[in-house]
Amino acid sequence: MNEAAFDIQPVNRFGGSNTTIRRPKEIACFSYDQQRRFSLGDSSIAYYYPPSLPADLNIGFDTFQKLNDAADEHLDALLDTIVAMEKETGKKCETDIVTWRGMMTKILTAPFDMMNGFEMNATCYQGTIFIEENNTYKNRQKELQKNQRMPPGMASQELMMYWGYKFEVLSVLHKTWDECTRAEIEGRQNEVVNNSAQYCSVVKTGMGNVRMVLGGEVDAVWDCKPDRKDDPINWVELKTSAEIRSDRDMIKYERKLLKFWAQSFLLGVPKIIVGFRDQQGIVHRLEELETASIPGKVKKVGRGTWDGNICINFAAEFMEWLKQVIQGDGVWRIRKLEKSHVIQVYKVEESGHGDILSSAFKTWRESLVGNDCTMDGV
Repeated sequence: MNEAAFDIQPVNRFGGSNTTIRRPKEIACFSYDQQRRFSLGDSSIAYYYPPSLPADLNIGFDTFQKLNDAADEHLDALLDTIVAMEKETGKKCETDIVTWRGMMTKILTAPFDMMNGFEMNATCYQGTIFIEENNTYKNRQKELQKNQRMPPGMASQELMMYWGYKFEVLSVLHKTWDECTRAEIEGRQNEVVNNSAQYCSVVKTGMGNVRMVLGGEVDAVWDCKPDRKDDPINWVELKTSAEIRSDRDMIKYERKLLKFWAQSFLLGVPKIIVGFRDQQGIVHRLEELETASIPGKVKKVGRGTWDGNICINFAAEFMEWLKQVIQGDGVWRIRKLEKSHVIQVYKVEESGHGDILSSAFKTWRESLVGNDCTMDGV
């Protein structure tokens, strides 16, 4: 099948019974340092420690060391981490889907995010579908967003993006609090903001009959990672949002909560800390949200702009359908146009796997052919 389409609407057909969900469990991790150098392990892990309020998110904008992410990193870091894990365990990671958390967020939120589009590349290899973002599309969208004219009195897109990174710097420590000096804790306001460093969690999870391995950045841990690998990790996601002053603001915030929830739900992040800021970029208050409770609150006390159950059922059904469409050799494009209610899947390369899979990953996997080695439960 070289071309197929999946209708998002009507979304109410995805209501009803709950899809079985496999709780995300971390199976590996990797880090980027401030020079964007990759390493296995948790060297870039951060620890949550509340910022002092009020917090001015504008400070340091002129010294912002912004990551240039125009280059296509594909799935390389995620695949390198999977290879290292397989070498360590002696078992092959058997799963249906391998992708970044960001790609699954776009799919999970699609039923209630009609305005935005996306483009992804996908290929099937050894029975697993590997999905990456289409880098050309990503860069084009970033350029459009950068050039977007803001209403009078509103900060630029660049500055508002910086506010988010600044809030993260003000809210984390690079060691546990008992290992930090008072000067380190109180000096976070003067720290140069660099968004190259990241801790990335690799989790096994699943929806319905679809097993997934997802990689994604985690902002911080509430306390510390448990010694027992089977114990859940108290991750924290850090977000900023404008103060809510009207019904319109409330609807806007509720729609933001859809993405907040989806991102955290997919990696098993139990808590989200939201810093509410004014139009000048000053955070005056914090709010702690339990990820699992967000859909219920939106349904019961919000404006009901989205339904988490529908999102999960939709994603499970779409991914099950995708498994039937993307088979055999070649590269596919997964595309949703802006304001469209259809996800298109079509073949763009008849053979090979494009650049989605690194040569190192393919070489390693080919060396396993014939070996009876599978990782249980992934």
